[in-house]
Amino acid sequence: MAIKKSELYSSLWATCNELRGGMDASQYKDYVLTMLFVKYVSDKYAGNAMSLIEIPEGASFDDMVKLKGQPDIGDRINKEILRPLFAANGLEGSMELADFNDDEKLGSGKEKVDRLSRLIAIFEHEGLNFKNNRAEDDDILGDAYEFLMRHFATESGKSKGQFYTPAEVSRILAKVINVHKADKPSYTAYDPTCGSGSLLLKVADEAPNGLTLYGQEKDIATKGLAIMNMWLHGYPEASIAGGNTIATPQFKDSETSLKRFDFVVANPPFSVKSWSTGINPMDDTFSRFKGYGVPPDKNGDYAFLLHIISSLKSTGKGAVILPHGVLFRGNAEAGIRKNILQRKWIKGIIGLPANLFYGTGIPACIIVIDKEHADDRKGVFMIDSSKGFIKDGNKNRLREQDLHKIVDTFNNQWELEKYSRLVPYQEIEANEYNLNIPRYIDTQEDEDIQDLNAHLNGGIPQKDIDALEQYWSVYPNLRKDLFSPIREGYSKLNVQKEAIKATIFEHSDFTAYNTELDAIFKAFTERNHSILNGITENTKPKAFLKDISEDLLERYTNKALLSGYDVYQHLLDYWNDTMKDDVYLILEEGWKAKVKRILVKNKSGKEVDKGWTCDLIPKALVINQYLADEQEALNTIEAEIESTQAEITNYTEEHAGEEGLLNEATNDKGAISKTTLTAFIKEIKQQPEEKEALQLATKMLKLFTKETQLKKDLRAQAEKLDQLTLAQYGKLTEAEVRTLVVDHKWLTTLQAAIQTEIDAISQRLTSRIKELGERYDNTLGELDNQTKTLEDQVNKHLEKMGLVWS
Repeated sequence: MAIKKSELYSSLWATCNELRGGMDASQYKDYVLTMLFVKYVSDKYAGNAMSLIEIPEGASFDDMVKLKGQPDIGDRINKEILRPLFAANGLEGSMELADFNDDEKLGSGKEKVDRLSRLIAIFEHEGLNFKNNRAEDDDILGDAYEFLMRHFATESGKSKGQFYTPAEVSRILAKVINVHKADKPSYTAYDPTCGSGSLLLKVADEAPNGLTLYGQEKDIATKGLAIMNMWLHGYPEASIAGGNTIATPQFKDSETSLKRFDFVVANPPFSVKSWSTGINPMDDTFSRFKGYGVPPDKNGDYAFLLHIISSLKSTGKGAVILPHGVLFRGNAEAGIRKNILQRKWIKGIIGLPANLFYGTGIPACIIVIDKEHADDRKGVFMIDSSKGFIKDGNKNRLREQDLHKIVDTFNNQWELEKYSRLVPYQEIEANEYNLNIPRYIDTQEDEDIQDLNAHLNGGIPQKDIDALEQYWSVYPNLRKDLFSPIREGYSKLNVQKEAIKATIFEHSDFTAYNTELDAIFKAFTERNHSILNGITENTKPKAFLKDISEDLLERYTNKALLSGYDVYQHLLDYWNDTMKDDVYLILEEGWKAKVKRILVKNKSGKEVDKGWTCDLIPKALVINQYLADEQEALNTIEAEIESTQAEITNYTEEHAGEEGLLNEATNDKGAISKTTLTAFIKEIKQQPEEKEALQLATKMLKLFTKETQLKKDLRAQAEKLDQLTLAQYGKLTEAEVRTLVVDHKWLTTLQAAIQTEIDAISQRLTSRIKELGERYDNTLGELDNQTKTLEDQVNKHLEKMGLVWS
């Protein structure tokens, strides 16, 4: 049976991390990713004489499996698997990331043998089969790699997580430089500080037919990781060089001229202090600083930016992640910034949230370069997206909606209030070429100002009511029903504060707009129902998701009071949580509701049967559709149990205290049980003076007996329902499976999630009107009178107590 992808990745990480022991995550990743690499290339290319990658005889993953348990397993992995594999493909010295015979990191003797044997066993998992899967859309490899890299980066700490740029940020860079227009693989893309190569690959993903890739990475181990990553993702011909990019750039047209590329992207290390080591900036061989200026000795941010500019063709486009300081720092950097701006090469600046990156917590920005259209450029397009993120552990993370909004806004040059605008060059020049985003985009929320006149004389200020115009444009009659003018500039609230919510929720304007929004979802369902039902083994998950999600976003875009991006995020969240696993199950197994036993290992390691489940269709869906009467019978018994227990609790609270009739029927903890009642009844049965206590005790005992029987009935009914449900799964036709999954699971869940956004409209409006109503409910005069009245009442009480002040 197919395993859910989310479970596969989680299991892969958990098991790998368990084997890590005390090894630093930044080192351990090299062992895990090397194993993933060998597994992938073996599955894809072993025995294929026509492939670009050669797998020597005896050097495949299957050969590695044969080494499990061998006392010399580490040495033989190095000598018999890795070295022949790398040598056969001209990669000697480039990909030896990890020494599998390192006693210091892996332990010695049996400890090392067990650790490596278990690590190999992880990658034998049936879910990690790359033989018939394309990494471009199947996502088994891509997701597994991203999952591992993100977790290793998180675990590696501040100083060692810089090998990985968060995928969401990488996708923004790739999408704002028009890579989608590069329709031939001969177009070139370059990353001068490529790390593990994830950013470069995200750029290649955007090109319809791929790109020719170039990257340079200073760290030797990380360079090997990048080469491995290129191979894993179908770019074995990518050129990945080593060395310091600033001091010794490896891609040149001549000894004095850099090679120029169509696209350049980079996430260089922030504010490197030793950037000029190995060169004389004043006499740079490649003239990268000529005409711009030399960056400060102890800050290399502009060195990387100028290298990127020098590496772009005259029609080239680039995007680079740099700290916010490059936008406003003075002295030498101010001069460089001015010179770049005067050439009009900066197309835009995107301000990102703080704490996105693994190597630093400071906020960063994306600077977008476009040489091709510089002559026609009127200004710099700026976006402040600093508030669009969610917390993810100790880091911040961009959501899909944040990414989509940034890309849409930038590519369409939309000017959105408090978010984005095209800043004319004249305005930038007037600000002495300072590009600090808050100078040009005010993201501060409007201050909620108290109105003294309203406090003195009553009424709600008209300006506060007018500020809710986004609601009144949709609910024009609601405004009239909620407010009436009392004098110029002020109105009164026509309903009690407690009735505001009901007034809004029941108003014809509100219900009419809800009906309009419901029609949007109905239209979405009608358009996509056949697509959702049309999943086959040939469906491409990424294209499938893009089709339905873009349609959803388009339908809800520009709808008053709703954010289309918020609605879009609900679908993406549901995809990542549930729907993606469902789609992959259908791809692999078809529209079948397969059940499986739940086997859990106990403390002794023995597997215990915990029942059964179905990954594709939850039990509740089948029960609701086919066994509602049986479920209702179960609910009735549960309700009776709750009612009986409530009676027992009431009797206990009323009669079990020190003065209670059943005080003697309690145990040493003050509780009454069936056992204590039986003993109590036996003791007082012949005592006439305890007649009332006997009747009460007998009544409670019957309740305990009833509770016991009801619990037996509940277990029997639950067992019966479980058996009927299991039998029903076996009866489901393919058409019924499709209906349960598409209609009752996917569409119902998505509609409920979207409804929370619609419900929030009335909640926000209710909250604001109630706030205004409470704020100006009483004038200062009325409050003074209330205070005086209360003060007089207190004085009268004090007089009665003999406390009088002269």
